[in-house]
Amino acid sequence: MEQLTKQSFLDKVFNFETNKDWKFEGDLPCIIDFYADWCQPCKVVAPILSELSDEYKGKINIYKVNTEEETELAAAFGIRSIPSILFCPKEGQPQMAQGALPKETLVQAINDVLLKA
Repeated sequence: MEQLTKQSFLDKVFNFETNKDWKFEGDLPCIIDFYADWCQPCKVVAPILSELSDEYKGKINIYKVNTEEETELAAAFGIRSIPSILFCPKEGQPQMAQGALPKETLVQAINDVLLKA
């Protein structure tokens, strides 16, 4: 799983500095985990996302954004509670989910939101 900075986010996900409307910049649909090191539920979801990263290799990308370090990104998406998980399909609008979701829920969201073709 790749850690995103603001610059890599602009390049790989959404350049909110030049586009007002959502325009996905990536090659593969992705999940972005907005987290913080001190957040206990974030620690629960991290290994699940790591497993999914392996299981869906080549189909989706999974990124992490540390909300403590990337405050501008967190603010751009109105992150108020963590973990917040953003599902970004190649086409259509992204969808945000909050809380430490179980693996089954994440798999369902991957299939329903990211891989529905």
